[in-house]
Amino acid sequence: MSDEAQAPGQAVEGDLPAAIIKRPDGIFFAREASPRSCLSAVSQVFLSSSYFAGLDYAILIKLLYNCGPDLPPNLASQPMIRFAASIEPFHPTRRTLYKAVKLINGEAEYFFEPVFFEIPDMPAQPARLNFDEFVSDMWVKGVRFGIDAPAIRDVISYGRVARIVAARRLAAAPGRDATIEEVSQDIHRSDAPREKKDGKLDLQAFQNRFPQVKANVRLLRKVPRVMGARGYELSGIVLEPPVPRDLELSDMAGEGTVIENSPDGEFLVSAVEGFLSIDATTKRLSIGPKIISREGVSARTTGNLQLTGEYEEFGDVQEQRVVDGGNITIHGDVFGNISSRGGTITLSRNLMGGTTTNQEGDILVRGVASGAVLQTRKGEVHLTRAESCIISGSRVYIDEASNCEILAEEVHIKVAEGCAIGARKIEIQSAGPRRQHEMLLYTLVPDLSKFNKKIMELQPRVQQTAHEARIRRNEIEALSGQTEVRTYLSLATRVRKREVVLTPDQEQLFHKMAANVGPSLRAISKLSLLLKAAEVQHEQAQEEVNLIERQKLTIMRGSHCKVEQLTGDVLLRTMSFAPDGNPPYDRPAKDLKAKVRTTVPGMHVVFSGSHGPLDWTPPLEPDA
Repeated sequence: MSDEAQAPGQAVEGDLPAAIIKRPDGIFFAREASPRSCLSAVSQVFLSSSYFAGLDYAILIKLLYNCGPDLPPNLASQPMIRFAASIEPFHPTRRTLYKAVKLINGEAEYFFEPVFFEIPDMPAQPARLNFDEFVSDMWVKGVRFGIDAPAIRDVISYGRVARIVAARRLAAAPGRDATIEEVSQDIHRSDAPREKKDGKLDLQAFQNRFPQVKANVRLLRKVPRVMGARGYELSGIVLEPPVPRDLELSDMAGEGTVIENSPDGEFLVSAVEGFLSIDATTKRLSIGPKIISREGVSARTTGNLQLTGEYEEFGDVQEQRVVDGGNITIHGDVFGNISSRGGTITLSRNLMGGTTTNQEGDILVRGVASGAVLQTRKGEVHLTRAESCIISGSRVYIDEASNCEILAEEVHIKVAEGCAIGARKIEIQSAGPRRQHEMLLYTLVPDLSKFNKKIMELQPRVQQTAHEARIRRNEIEALSGQTEVRTYLSLATRVRKREVVLTPDQEQLFHKMAANVGPSLRAISKLSLLLKAAEVQHEQAQEEVNLIERQKLTIMRGSHCKVEQLTGDVLLRTMSFAPDGNPPYDRPAKDLKAKVRTTVPGMHVVFSGSHGPLDWTPPLEPDA
């Protein structure tokens, strides 16, 4: 019996599942039916020895598993979706034509060859396979997904002998993790070499290592995650894709930033103008007036830095690297050079062999300073421990100092060993030598030669004005000592006070006497004016001398040296300085070291011994 000879069977008896609607023009899925109910309905039809004739396999798989191309727009908008022409019975005689399928690693392998009807007592009759029956048979055998419909139809249509992969598993398609996208060029660093004013490139510095941004600028955008697509085993079992990682943009929002949600997406926006910094651990982005770095200063990370704002570094500063800025804080070790125009330089750890200079501010080292140079023109230096360092500043405070050269206005040290220290005011709790290094102290004593010279220049003027006043006074006394003048002046005084009342005759004689002494009186008046001018000039000259003397006394009183305990030989000398010049400690490190380690003429030894305490103040000059 051939395929053409077999008449179509009757429709499946009994009620169809609610998800399937049978009409004269075909078999439909109800629009409101869920994929699960459709799957159950199809399975019920196949397992009841029936199959869907005129099956559109692509629509079937789309509706059952939501796989494959989208439905055509005209079909997708219909209240019912047609996927087959009819439901036909799958006779056992026809089912025997379909062989077993071989399942290997998610593939169903099937061998297509000529098939025959086996009829007892009759020769075998050629038969043909049917794609719709093949789908039903595979379903019963567990292959419910992934049939390669075009390949199967082609083999069946041409009756070819072939071993093909009739169905394949669909692996789950992974999704895409949520990511962060940069939307502003302002946050990009430029590691290109910095261009100098002369047009040459500075290979030791980068163009823009620490970006600066304006306020209200979108910096980052969150790209939402994309969920993956389900996969299916040949049995129809769902293969769920891994859930893509999500992220919260708010986790990256540090100080100075805000989150903005708009139709364009979710953005991280700068709330203020300032320098941008990123925490390497938390990935948090912050904006503020201070530059914050966590990578350290080296040729690889930052190069040399010339900064306009405050700077805070959590890494190390490597050898030969330069950090130039203001208000600098370093949390790592410093092996390079730190230079500040002002503010405070704070080193939380150690300064090893580097240099730290501050034009107008303090220097603070909480760790150990060893083989380093620390200098400030107008500020204080605070150290916990210093070894073989060169130190200068307005005031220097050290807990422990050994083999150091120090020059300052004031020095306060708890323990000093083998140091050379010069200052106007020295206060040390314990001092002594260290190995081959002497303990040298220098009390800075002002050079008063300019003051003395000025006083010597003023003394002739003081003496001259005093001499001139003395001469005028003697001349006045000589004229006033004449008998007639003395008599007239005495009588005139009594008349003016009305002690004597003159008669007309006496009054005539009084006027005659005044006429006789008139020239002398006029001379006395003129000499009195000259005397007054000379006395004023003398007082002015003497006041200038007194002022300089007071200045000398004030300057001399600023020098003092005190050591509470001596632990060995200590030598104290005087060291002169010009009080009206630059500070004595404002000099290069090399010159500073030579200044306190070399004896020059003019230095006077005021103490040498190993027993204390030492408390010395320069004596005031006798004429002070």
